[in-house]
Amino acid sequence: MLEHLKTAEEVLQQVSGAVLGKDDQIKTIMAAFLAGGHVLLEDIPGVGKTTLAMSFAGAMGLNCKRVQFTPDVMPSDLTGFSVYSRENDKFVYQEGAVFCNLLLADEINRTSPKTQSALLEVMEERKVSVEGVTREVPSPFLVIATQNPLGSIGTQALPEAQTDRFMVNLSLGYPDEKSELEIARTVGKYSRTESVHAVCTPEIFCEMQDDIHNIFIKDEIYNYILQLVCATRNHDYIEHGASPRATISMVRMSKAYAWLCGRGYVIPSDVQTLLPGVLRHRISLSATAKMNGAGRDDVIASIIKNVRTPYMGAGK
Repeated sequence: MLEHLKTAEEVLQQVSGAVLGKDDQIKTIMAAFLAGGHVLLEDIPGVGKTTLAMSFAGAMGLNCKRVQFTPDVMPSDLTGFSVYSRENDKFVYQEGAVFCNLLLADEINRTSPKTQSALLEVMEERKVSVEGVTREVPSPFLVIATQNPLGSIGTQALPEAQTDRFMVNLSLGYPDEKSELEIARTVGKYSRTESVHAVCTPEIFCEMQDDIHNIFIKDEIYNYILQLVCATRNHDYIEHGASPRATISMVRMSKAYAWLCGRGYVIPSDVQTLLPGVLRHRISLSATAKMNGAGRDDVIASIIKNVRTPYMGAGK
């Protein structure tokens, strides 16, 4: 376990060297990957989302593919299709973009609902069904999807059933001045991702994912997670609360985050740190919240404040 933790820290260092000033988001994304989840990034173009995905793939030695989602992208572009082979006198299956370890689904909210549905099955089942045949995608299979803010040209809101499949929803935001200055100073012939080298393999990463199951959670923490999620279901500012999938995601994420911190157990601060990313895309604000100018993060912060934090003893 200690050897795997050292490897995970090296992965984080590699990615942080390519994406400057975003250590917290990078650590959260790593935790989501270790927990077997997918990541949804919502941001304006040009803040490093593609660089982030490529850096993770490079550092972990994963096979990465990128799909630029536009209205004309078809489901078969993702799942694959069969073409007639004159040499063999039969139809031969051609794999689609999802047959990889890390899929970067760029600007996912610009494509058609049918194409989004095709991605939905493989995200949940790690399988694709084409022409009556079900095929498994490589392991691990992870998705980083980006979406432009609603209101941007050509965008549409993702269905709740699809956003719920993402373990976390994050925003990179603009870099701080120090980091952006460093980015400017290092502009050159080569991209920052070319400095990233593999410190892991897909097989070792799968072993890391298995390590997460050994992290201990006390009953008080389980109850704390449940109370936080349930608080979204009877809040005046929330029209639709989080589903039980949010509870499951919080448990998995908390274990992965504690493992990354070098602990064999989860503490309340792990839960509080991760809660916004896990809940942000799973709640719908009510008209009352919008009238009072409250955002989703404001509502989640109020839930953390109002739900009693369990006492875990000194240092915990």
